[in-house]
Amino acid sequence: MHNKTSSSSASQVGAPVAHFIRSIVEADLASGKHDRIATRFPPEPNGYLHVGHAKSICLNFGLAQDYQGTCNLRFDDTNPEKESEEYANAIMEDVRWLGFQWNGEVRWASDYFQALYDYAENLIEQGKAYVCDLTPEAMREFRGTLTEPGRPSPYRERTPAENLDLFRRMKAGEFADGAKTLRAKIDMASPNINLRDPVIYRIKRAHHIRTGDAWCIYPMYDYTHCISDALECITHSLCTLEFEDHRPLYDWVLDQLPVPSHPRQIEFSRLELHYTITSKRKLLQLVTQGIVAGWDDPRMPTIHGMRRRGYTPAGIREFARRIGISKSENIVDMAVLEGAIREDLEAKAPRVMAVLNPLKVVLTNFEEGVTASRTAGFHPQHPEFGERDVPIAREIWIERDDFAEVPPPGWQRLTPGGEVRLRYSYVIQCEEVVKDADGQVVELRCAIDHATLGQNPVGRKVKGVIHWVSAAHAVAIEARLYDRLFLDPIPDGHKGRDFLEFLNPDSLQVVKGWAEACVSGAEPEARYQFERLGYFCTDRFEHQPGGRPVFNRTVTLKDSWAKEQG
Repeated sequence: MHNKTSSSSASQVGAPVAHFIRSIVEADLASGKHDRIATRFPPEPNGYLHVGHAKSICLNFGLAQDYQGTCNLRFDDTNPEKESEEYANAIMEDVRWLGFQWNGEVRWASDYFQALYDYAENLIEQGKAYVCDLTPEAMREFRGTLTEPGRPSPYRERTPAENLDLFRRMKAGEFADGAKTLRAKIDMASPNINLRDPVIYRIKRAHHIRTGDAWCIYPMYDYTHCISDALECITHSLCTLEFEDHRPLYDWVLDQLPVPSHPRQIEFSRLELHYTITSKRKLLQLVTQGIVAGWDDPRMPTIHGMRRRGYTPAGIREFARRIGISKSENIVDMAVLEGAIREDLEAKAPRVMAVLNPLKVVLTNFEEGVTASRTAGFHPQHPEFGERDVPIAREIWIERDDFAEVPPPGWQRLTPGGEVRLRYSYVIQCEEVVKDADGQVVELRCAIDHATLGQNPVGRKVKGVIHWVSAAHAVAIEARLYDRLFLDPIPDGHKGRDFLEFLNPDSLQVVKGWAEACVSGAEPEARYQFERLGYFCTDRFEHQPGGRPVFNRTVTLKDSWAKEQG
């Protein structure tokens, strides 16, 4: 059954959400099995973290925080060809930005390479591991299928002494890459294919980001991970459901060895977020093909991308809390993530006016020294945010969408002869529409009702209120209007079709506009609500305080996606 989450079913903000892993932790603490919990977050430094990793970060670090335990950050650096310092540094930055701090120093699987090697020799001496000469293709043939048992390797009965000699020679570099492997000796007839003598070491001459060329054999993930957990005395090893079938191997390895602890592996469902993809391979494809501007493109589901777009750490943590932890499929609509971000920004972002599709308005009866300006607060619920002047001048900019020559039913904005209130200012009436040679509206001429500053007009009602900026005082801005990268909720869920077929051609529009002068000195990653338009954030790299501000649209004020696509 799909565990679908909608914004309407979101729990009260911030309230702890019970789930089965919390129940296990609480039972273990109550029984005295553990006096303190220890978790870990074990990413591979082969790409940037995405929203699914954010769920795992919030779970592992959040549990440690809630139960006064510890959470280690440990890099799984057992695949040297694909790993880099760039990725490792980005991951550390992401964890800190989300609001968490790991226990002690950063750990690396490579910290344990010697211990892992020694434990492998221990398995060989016990007769529980052997060196195998089968090629990968032959190994697959011998492994069997889900309905047929595997066949033992012809090298399975080598003696411990022979295996030990071969394994040491593998380490010494005597054999070519891929010529031999070290395999655990478990059960070739097991219904669980993971137990059919899995490879635990392979020969691979690749420069390692931390150990250089010291090793030409590298341990496999399933072997490395459980021993690393045990050496760190992790109590609860949390991973996604695809590792459920690997748990018997996790336990088997630890049961054979004199490790200091035996952690419990617990699996939960991974996050599937609509209108995006989380496959590292496909995300890398978007980057390498230039479809996006990089791993931190604000349309990417990476934590770096979400940060650059203006998502907040608190909003992402709230999203992770709302979607919950379970073993059933966790398929979540993008609206839930956007809703959590929107709610966080609603309380935190100062409000200013900006015009992104400008139409010039000339105020024909503007009088210097008579037509007055007002001040306005940055947030109606937060007077402590302060206030700013909202100056007015003879020429102002309004949003082109706020004028209609032929208004639709229910229209409450500006029309020829109609009235509207300028936010924080006067009521104005449109007296003349100026068009160019092509018949396009290029200017409106409007009269101010000078009796309406801060009060309603006498004898009539004016319902419409629009935002605007003074042409003489506004600052020119660049606004990048980001939308969902894909038009289909499951872009990689169609057999026989390339996920790139479902790209949204309008996922980015760059516009030039105007904003109140108070944004001109904004620092990078400053967040604002542009009234009536959405939440925006100054770009953390391309925005220069004092220069032309560059804003990324974080999220619209309302979720209009379903309506627009329908």
